Amino acid sequence: MSKVVVITGAARGIGLATARALKAKGATVVIGDIDEAAVKEAAESLDVTGLTVDVTSRESFTAFLDRAEEAAGTIDVVINNAGIMPIGPVTGESDADARRCLDINVHGVMLGTKLALGKMLPQGKGHIINIASLAGVMFTPGLALYNASKAAVVGFTEAARLEVQDRGVHVSAVLPTFTNTELVAGTDSPKGQKNCEPEDIAAAVVDLIGKPRPQAVVPKKLGRQVRIGALLPERVRQATSRRLGLDKIFLEYDEEARKAYDARIRS
Repeated sequence: MSKVVVITGAARGIGLATARALKAKGATVVIGDIDEAAVKEAAESLDVTGLTVDVTSRESFTAFLDRAEEAAGTIDVVINNAGIMPIGPVTGESDADARRCLDINVHGVMLGTKLALGKMLPQGKGHIINIASLAGVMFTPGLALYNASKAAVVGFTEAARLEVQDRGVHVSAVLPTFTNTELVAGTDSPKGQKNCEPEDIAAAVVDLIGKPRPQAVVPKKLGRQVRIGALLPERVRQATSRRLGLDKIFLEYDEEARKAYDARIRS
Protein backbone atom coordinates (compact mmCIF):
# COMPACT_ATOMS: atom_id res chain seq x y z
CA MET A 1 0.00 0.00 0.00
CA SER A 2 1.88 3.04 -1.25
CA LYS A 3 -0.24 5.65 0.52
CA VAL A 4 0.48 8.40 3.01
CA VAL A 5 -1.92 8.00 5.93
CA VAL A 6 -2.42 10.45 8.79
CA ILE A 7 -4.18 9.33 11.99
CA THR A 8 -5.33 11.39 14.98
CA GLY A 9 -5.67 10.01 18.50
CA ALA A 10 -3.08 7.41 17.58
CA ALA A 11 -0.90 7.21 20.67
CA ARG A 12 -2.94 4.26 21.94
CA GLY A 13 -5.98 2.08 21.30
CA ILE A 14 -7.63 1.86 17.89
CA GLY A 15 -5.48 4.63 16.43
CA LEU A 16 -2.23 2.93 17.37
CA ALA A 17 -3.43 -0.48 16.16
CA THR A 18 -4.48 1.09 12.86
CA ALA A 19 -1.11 2.77 12.43
CA ARG A 20 0.63 -0.55 13.08
CA ALA A 21 -1.57 -2.42 10.59
CA LEU A 22 -1.14 0.18 7.85
CA LYS A 23 2.62 0.35 8.28
CA ALA A 24 2.73 -3.45 7.99
CA LYS A 25 0.91 -3.06 4.65
CA GLY A 26 3.56 -0.67 3.38
CA ALA A 27 1.83 2.66 4.00
CA THR A 28 3.75 5.73 5.13
CA VAL A 29 2.09 6.62 8.42
CA VAL A 30 2.06 9.83 10.46
CA ILE A 31 0.39 9.68 13.87
CA GLY A 32 -0.89 12.54 15.97
CA ASP A 33 -2.11 12.88 19.54
CA ILE A 34 -2.57 15.60 22.14
CA ASP A 35 -0.44 13.57 24.58
CA GLU A 36 3.08 14.59 23.56
CA ALA A 37 4.94 11.96 25.58
CA ALA A 38 2.63 9.14 24.52
CA VAL A 39 2.70 9.99 20.81
CA LYS A 40 6.49 10.23 20.88
CA GLU A 41 6.75 6.81 22.51
CA ALA A 42 4.24 5.28 20.09
CA ALA A 43 6.00 6.76 17.06
CA GLU A 44 9.35 5.43 18.20
CA SER A 45 7.87 1.95 18.74
CA LEU A 46 6.49 1.93 15.17
CA ASP A 47 9.34 3.87 13.56
CA VAL A 48 6.93 6.45 12.13
CA THR A 49 6.55 10.23 12.43
CA GLY A 50 4.67 11.29 15.55
CA LEU A 51 3.35 14.82 16.07
CA THR A 52 1.26 16.57 18.69
CA VAL A 53 -2.16 17.84 17.68
CA ASP A 54 -5.16 19.35 19.41
CA VAL A 55 -8.06 18.39 17.15
CA THR A 56 -10.27 21.09 18.66
CA SER A 57 -7.93 23.84 17.42
CA ARG A 58 -7.92 24.87 13.75
CA GLU A 59 -4.43 26.31 14.14
CA SER A 60 -3.06 23.12 15.71
CA PHE A 61 -4.82 20.78 13.26
CA THR A 62 -3.69 22.82 10.24
CA ALA A 63 -0.10 22.80 11.46
CA PHE A 64 -0.32 19.05 12.08
CA LEU A 65 -1.42 18.27 8.52
CA ASP A 66 1.14 20.65 7.06
CA ARG A 67 3.95 19.07 9.09
CA ALA A 68 2.72 15.60 8.15
CA GLU A 69 2.99 16.54 4.46
CA GLU A 70 6.46 17.94 4.98
CA ALA A 71 7.54 14.70 6.63
CA ALA A 72 5.79 12.15 4.41
CA GLY A 73 4.54 13.79 1.21
CA THR A 74 1.07 14.38 -0.20
CA ILE A 75 -1.58 12.97 2.14
CA ASP A 76 -3.77 10.24 0.66
CA VAL A 77 -5.82 9.27 3.73
CA VAL A 78 -6.85 11.15 6.88
CA ILE A 79 -8.30 9.08 9.71
CA ASN A 80 -10.15 11.16 12.30
CA ASN A 81 -9.93 8.81 15.25
CA ALA A 82 -9.46 11.04 18.33
CA GLY A 83 -12.35 10.76 20.77
CA ILE A 84 -13.34 10.44 24.43
CA MET A 85 -16.17 8.57 26.18
CA PRO A 86 -17.60 9.91 29.44
CA ILE A 87 -20.24 7.57 30.89
CA GLY A 88 -22.85 7.65 33.63
CA PRO A 89 -26.34 9.01 34.31
CA VAL A 90 -27.43 11.88 32.08
CA THR A 91 -28.19 13.96 35.17
CA GLY A 92 -24.60 13.50 36.31
CA GLU A 93 -22.98 14.70 33.11
CA SER A 94 -21.25 18.00 33.80
CA ASP A 95 -21.44 20.89 31.39
CA ALA A 96 -17.64 20.72 31.13
CA ASP A 97 -17.78 17.04 30.12
CA ALA A 98 -20.47 17.79 27.54
CA ARG A 99 -18.52 20.62 25.96
CA ARG A 100 -15.28 18.66 25.88
CA CYS A 101 -16.86 15.50 24.46
CA LEU A 102 -18.63 17.39 21.69
CA ASP A 103 -15.58 19.54 21.00
CA ILE A 104 -13.31 16.52 20.53
CA ASN A 105 -15.70 13.91 19.14
CA VAL A 106 -17.76 16.16 16.87
CA HIS A 107 -15.95 19.41 16.19
CA GLY A 108 -12.61 17.59 15.95
CA VAL A 109 -13.99 15.25 13.28
CA MET A 110 -15.69 18.09 11.41
CA LEU A 111 -12.53 20.18 11.50
CA GLY A 112 -10.34 17.29 10.39
CA THR A 113 -12.72 16.53 7.54
CA LYS A 114 -12.87 20.15 6.35
CA LEU A 115 -9.10 20.61 6.49
CA ALA A 116 -8.51 17.31 4.70
CA LEU A 117 -11.01 18.24 1.99
CA GLY A 118 -9.15 21.53 1.56
CA LYS A 119 -6.09 19.52 0.57
CA MET A 120 -7.76 16.65 -1.30
CA LEU A 121 -10.42 18.34 -3.46
CA PRO A 122 -7.93 20.45 -5.45
CA GLN A 123 -5.96 17.30 -6.30
CA GLY A 124 -9.15 15.35 -7.07
CA LYS A 125 -8.34 12.36 -4.87
CA GLY A 126 -8.10 11.21 -1.28
CA HIS A 127 -9.96 9.35 1.43
CA ILE A 128 -11.26 10.61 4.77
CA ILE A 129 -12.24 8.00 7.35
CA ASN A 130 -14.10 9.08 10.47
CA ILE A 131 -14.16 6.68 13.39
CA ALA A 132 -17.73 6.79 14.65
CA SER A 133 -19.35 4.00 16.68
CA LEU A 134 -22.36 1.73 16.79
CA ALA A 135 -23.25 4.08 19.64
CA GLY A 136 -24.13 6.52 16.87
CA VAL A 137 -27.06 4.34 15.77
CA MET A 138 -27.80 2.29 18.92
CA PHE A 139 -28.65 4.23 22.07
CA THR A 140 -27.90 3.07 25.60
CA PRO A 141 -28.67 4.34 29.12
CA GLY A 142 -25.62 5.92 30.70
CA LEU A 143 -24.14 6.79 27.33
CA ALA A 144 -26.30 9.75 26.28
CA LEU A 145 -23.45 12.20 25.72
CA TYR A 146 -21.32 9.75 23.75
CA ASN A 147 -24.39 8.55 21.80
CA ALA A 148 -25.12 12.14 20.81
CA SER A 149 -21.56 12.80 19.70
CA LYS A 150 -21.28 9.66 17.58
CA ALA A 151 -24.72 10.12 16.03
CA ALA A 152 -23.47 13.53 14.94
CA VAL A 153 -20.36 11.94 13.41
CA VAL A 154 -22.45 9.41 11.47
CA GLY A 155 -24.75 12.12 10.11
CA PHE A 156 -21.96 14.56 9.29
CA THR A 157 -19.86 11.93 7.55
CA GLU A 158 -22.71 10.76 5.34
CA ALA A 159 -23.71 14.30 4.34
CA ALA A 160 -20.11 15.21 3.56
CA ARG A 161 -19.72 12.02 1.53
CA LEU A 162 -22.75 12.83 -0.59
CA GLU A 163 -21.48 16.37 -1.16
CA VAL A 164 -18.08 15.36 -2.57
CA GLN A 165 -18.75 11.89 -4.00
CA ASP A 166 -18.39 13.07 -7.59
CA ARG A 167 -15.16 14.97 -6.97
CA GLY A 168 -12.74 12.09 -6.50
CA VAL A 169 -12.64 12.10 -2.69
CA HIS A 170 -14.08 9.27 -0.58
CA VAL A 171 -15.56 9.95 2.86
CA SER A 172 -16.35 6.95 5.07
CA ALA A 173 -17.46 6.13 8.61
CA VAL A 174 -16.35 3.17 10.72
CA LEU A 175 -18.78 2.00 13.40
CA PRO A 176 -17.11 -0.32 15.92
CA THR A 177 -18.94 -2.14 18.68
CA PHE A 178 -17.50 -2.44 22.22
CA THR A 179 -13.73 -2.55 21.81
CA ASN A 180 -11.11 -3.38 24.42
CA THR A 181 -9.53 0.03 24.89
CA GLU A 182 -9.46 2.47 27.80
CA LEU A 183 -12.86 3.79 26.73
CA VAL A 184 -14.64 0.73 28.18
CA ALA A 185 -12.52 0.48 31.35
CA GLY A 186 -14.59 -0.66 34.33
CA THR A 187 -17.56 -1.84 32.24
CA ASP A 188 -18.88 -5.31 31.46
CA SER A 189 -19.39 -6.72 27.97
CA PRO A 190 -22.97 -7.33 26.80
CA LYS A 191 -24.09 -10.79 27.91
CA GLY A 192 -23.08 -13.48 25.46
CA GLN A 193 -21.01 -11.10 23.37
CA LYS A 194 -17.27 -10.71 23.04
CA ASN A 195 -15.65 -7.30 22.72
CA CYS A 196 -13.65 -6.51 19.61
CA GLU A 197 -9.93 -5.88 19.86
CA PRO A 198 -8.34 -2.70 18.42
CA GLU A 199 -6.74 -4.89 15.77
CA ASP A 200 -10.22 -5.86 14.52
CA ILE A 201 -11.06 -2.21 13.89
CA ALA A 202 -7.66 -1.65 12.30
CA ALA A 203 -8.27 -4.53 9.88
CA ALA A 204 -11.61 -2.98 8.89
CA VAL A 205 -9.92 0.36 8.21
CA VAL A 206 -7.25 -1.29 6.06
CA ASP A 207 -9.98 -3.05 4.09
CA LEU A 208 -11.94 0.20 3.73
CA ILE A 209 -8.91 1.98 2.27
CA GLY A 210 -8.44 -0.83 -0.22
CA LYS A 211 -12.16 -0.93 -1.13
CA PRO A 212 -13.74 2.45 -0.32
CA ARG A 213 -17.41 2.42 0.66
CA PRO A 214 -19.63 4.70 2.75
CA GLN A 215 -19.64 2.76 5.99
CA ALA A 216 -18.10 -0.22 7.76
CA VAL A 217 -19.62 -1.79 10.87
CA VAL A 218 -17.29 -3.89 13.04
CA PRO A 219 -18.03 -6.74 13.34
CA LYS A 220 -19.93 -6.99 10.06
CA LYS A 221 -22.70 -9.21 11.47
CA LEU A 222 -23.81 -6.45 13.83
CA GLY A 223 -24.59 -4.23 10.85
CA ARG A 224 -27.27 -6.67 9.76
CA GLN A 225 -28.60 -7.00 13.31
CA VAL A 226 -28.88 -3.23 13.69
CA ARG A 227 -30.84 -2.91 10.45
CA ILE A 228 -33.19 -5.71 11.46
CA GLY A 229 -33.51 -4.37 15.01
CA ALA A 230 -34.67 -0.99 13.73
CA LEU A 231 -37.73 -2.73 12.27
CA LEU A 232 -38.75 -4.38 15.55
CA PRO A 233 -41.34 -2.95 17.96
CA GLU A 234 -39.99 -0.79 20.78
CA ARG A 235 -40.95 -3.32 23.47
CA VAL A 236 -38.94 -6.04 21.68
CA ARG A 237 -35.89 -3.78 21.35
CA GLN A 238 -36.01 -2.88 25.04
CA ALA A 239 -36.45 -6.50 26.10
CA THR A 240 -33.42 -7.44 24.01
CA SER A 241 -31.43 -4.62 25.57
CA ARG A 242 -32.30 -5.81 29.08
CA ARG A 243 -31.44 -9.41 28.20
CA LEU A 244 -27.98 -8.30 27.06
CA GLY A 245 -27.54 -6.10 30.12
CA LEU A 246 -27.25 -2.95 28.00
CA ASP A 247 -29.67 -1.12 30.29
CA LYS A 248 -27.10 -1.17 33.11
CA ILE A 249 -23.60 -1.49 31.59
CA PHE A 250 -22.88 2.24 31.61
CA LEU A 251 -24.80 3.00 34.80
CA GLU A 252 -23.43 0.26 37.06
CA TYR A 253 -19.68 0.17 36.46
CA ASP A 254 -16.42 0.05 38.40
CA GLU A 255 -15.63 3.71 39.08
CA GLU A 256 -12.20 2.87 40.47
CA ALA A 257 -11.25 1.02 37.29
CA ARG A 258 -12.22 4.10 35.22
CA LYS A 259 -10.51 6.58 37.51
CA ALA A 260 -7.29 6.95 35.51
CA TYR A 261 -9.12 7.26 32.17
CA ASP A 262 -11.61 9.78 33.51
CA ALA A 263 -8.81 11.89 34.94
CA ARG A 264 -6.90 11.85 31.66
CA ILE A 265 -9.82 12.89 29.45
CA ARG A 266 -10.66 15.74 31.80
CA SER A 267 -7.11 17.05 32.14
